[in-house]
Parts: sequence; structure tokens; C-alpha cells
Amino acid sequence: MEKLNFKRALVLGAHTDDEFGCTGTILRLLESGVEVYYAVFSSCEESVPEGFPKDVLLHEVRKAAQLIGLANDHLIVYDFRVRHFPTFRQEILEELVKLRNRLKPDLVLLPAYSDMHQDHHVISIEGLRAFKFASILGYELPMNTIAFQHTCFIELMSDHVKRKIEALRCYESQRFRSYSRDEFIESLAKVRGVQAGVEYAEAFEVLRMKL
Repeated sequence: MEKLNFKRALVLGAHTDDEFGCTGTILRLLESGVEVYYAVFSSCEESVPEGFPKDVLLHEVRKAAQLIGLANDHLIVYDFRVRHFPTFRQEILEELVKLRNRLKPDLVLLPAYSDMHQDHHVISIEGLRAFKFASILGYELPMNTIAFQHTCFIELMSDHVKRKIEALRCYESQRFRSYSRDEFIESLAKVRGVQAGVEYAEAFEVLRMKL
């Protein structure tokens, strides 16, 4: 399997666990020697299920990032209010510009442009504005996309899918969600693999490609 030819990648997530849309690709990037950062803009305290501490997702995302192999200082967590990102659009853009100036990534992974969740959409739109001179791929969160343009496929091996499932299991507070099921993650990777002519894959929208 060929290396992914980038120097530094930045993954943008609206919420903790959004990275499941591209966890396999994060693993591929790390294996290729790419420096990977993950910036997530809310730990979703207002959405934590009853019975869990309010900061549980902060601990879970750190555990998942460690399992994936991200360096501790490459996980960046902001505290914007969940489901209210449109209200903080300008503040979020300003933080994205700071990340751009500090990290200078040549690849950015963010929620698909077609994602209809208000928080995901803000990260997608403002991320596209902030990083308009980098290559940008929009990852798939199937429960929120209505017209996903799967125009890029990144091949995964079975071990990548297995580790992706293990990382998503770190989110004990979210196990009730249908997308967190092991069989769903594997099945989606198989579907995208069939479309790409390989066993497993993740799909992306190509928002910008700089060659």
C-alpha cells in the first residue's frame, strides 16, 4: 500500500467522536509519517446522557486519540456550545485561522460540505474559508449527509477497520448511537471498498485538491 504523500494534516471535528468519519485515514496518514493534528470544537457537555459525568466526552476523546496513535499535544479541544455553532461562526473562524497560521497543514479533513448538522456545517464552511490554499477533503458522517459526493476513496486494510472500531468503542457514553455499532462501521467500509474496487475504504468529498 502506497504512502499518503502529505507533510502535515489537520482533522477538524465539530464534536468529540466526529473523527470516526475518517479514523482509518488518520491511521493511514500516521503510518505514512504524516504529522497529524485533531482539533475538535465541542466536548458536548449538554448532550451527555444521564448517568455520565458532564466531562466524560473529554476523557473519551483523549482515550480514542491515544489508541489511534495521536501525540498528546496534537489533540486540541475547544469548548463551543453544542448545537449553537452558527451563533459563534466568527469566533470559530478566528480559531481556525490561528490553527492555519500555527500548523500550516497541507491536508485538511473536515465534515462534508453536504453535512446538514448545523455544527458540522459551520466547521465545513469556515474550514473551507480558513484553509482555502490547502487540499481539503470532506469526510462522511452518514446520519447527517443527504447528497454526499463520494469522489475520493482512501483504501483501508482490515487492521485499519479493526482499530477504527476499537477507537469508537472508547466512547462508552455514545454506545447507544446506531453509528457506533461495530457492524455498521465495518459494513460502511465494505460498501466504500466495493465502490473503489478494494476490500475496505473511506470515502470523501473533494473540496479542494492542490497538486
